[in-house]
Amino acid sequence: MPNECFICVDVETAGPNPADYSMLSLGAVLVSDVQQEFYAEFKPVNMNNTAEAQSVHGLSLEALAQTGLEPAEGLQRFANWLAQVCQGQPPVFVAFNAPFDWMFVADYFHHYLGSNPFGHRAIDIKAVYMGLHGGPWAEASFQQVSQRYGLPEMLNHNALDDARQTAVMFAAILAKIKESRHV
Repeated sequence: MPNECFICVDVETAGPNPADYSMLSLGAVLVSDVQQEFYAEFKPVNMNNTAEAQSVHGLSLEALAQTGLEPAEGLQRFANWLAQVCQGQPPVFVAFNAPFDWMFVADYFHHYLGSNPFGHRAIDIKAVYMGLHGGPWAEASFQQVSQRYGLPEMLNHNALDDARQTAVMFAAILAKIKESRHV
């Protein structure tokens, strides 16, 4: 799949939906070269934060209000990075449990920049794994997929580290798909 610009993306957020909660950090990694990476922390758009989200990301909304990038600036930097690493190819958004990450990234891009460089190109790693190996959704957890490919089984909930880890996972799944085509 040489003409695809697969970008693994992970976000950390202050809650379950972009209408009420902020995207706090975004990490992205080019699947074909995991040394190509992007990371940004954002100023929260409000101070809404669920206890569950706080326990996952551990980021301080107060600190990010001082040190984070304005969302428009951070997203413009991300769009510029995508253009640089994809070299004219349309980027394809890839994530583990993509619907969650996708809704924040798409919402933020449309809200702050007026368009989303990913368009409607998004892939969920769990769905690809299920299609390749069969089995139910419940057997496609991050831990189970990682075990199958001999990868680290836990995420540390740093958006860049998690994006890197899922990029390695997705590359392994793509290699398995390629291998299965030649059997």
